Amino acid sequence: MTIRVLLADDQALLRSAFRVLVDSEPDMEVVGEASDGAEAVELARRERADVVLMDIRMPGTDGLAATRLITADPALAHVRVVMLTTFEVDEYVVQSLRAGASGFLGKGSEPEELLNAIRVAAADDALLSPAATKGLIARFLAQGDGAEDEERDPARSDRLDSLTVREREVLVQVAAGHSNDEIAERLEVSPLTVKTHVNRAMAKLGARDRAQLVVIAYESGLVRPRVE
Repeated sequence: MTIRVLLADDQALLRSAFRVLVDSEPDMEVVGEASDGAEAVELARRERADVVLMDIRMPGTDGLAATRLITADPALAHVRVVMLTTFEVDEYVVQSLRAGASGFLGKGSEPEELLNAIRVAAADDALLSPAATKGLIARFLAQGDGAEDEERDPARSDRLDSLTVREREVLVQVAAGHSNDEIAERLEVSPLTVKTHVNRAMAKLGARDRAQLVVIAYESGLVRPRVE
């Protein structure tokens, strides 16, 4: 199946470079280019995109606002957003994950990293850059500023009660950035069993994907940030 990719960045030259890279792969194609967030949302709907490479900082409707619009639209439930950042320690990374993005990638990443990120997001297989993303989530949630507290969903802690013991164990492993295969080995079960537990946890917690599970694991207190 061909992965339909939408490019959203206000720099035309960068979009052109991404298009050449993506279109060179046999399993994916660029179906549209947007120069701002509003256009990205419109094209995601019209072109039936699977993955949106979304720049965080764009004029008008920025990447964060566009991601919230996409993830809030039931008709776009299948769309996965990968945020593109100039710096991988961008302070907006956690906000983008809370907005519904599946992960993030630095603009300076290698071509193979970008292509792999698209495939990973399309497959809902694992969190992008698991170690880096996990560390950022832990650090920013640990800061706990007022704006973040207002965004937190107090019901999420209660929803954890609906998880089975095994689902909680799997959720902790997901928050640690482990893949299904790695979790299967750690818990001595099959990868298919792990996938089933992950899907059930997502359904019970109202998470779109694994990235959202990581945020919920930290926000609910199931996993505590480690101070390094």
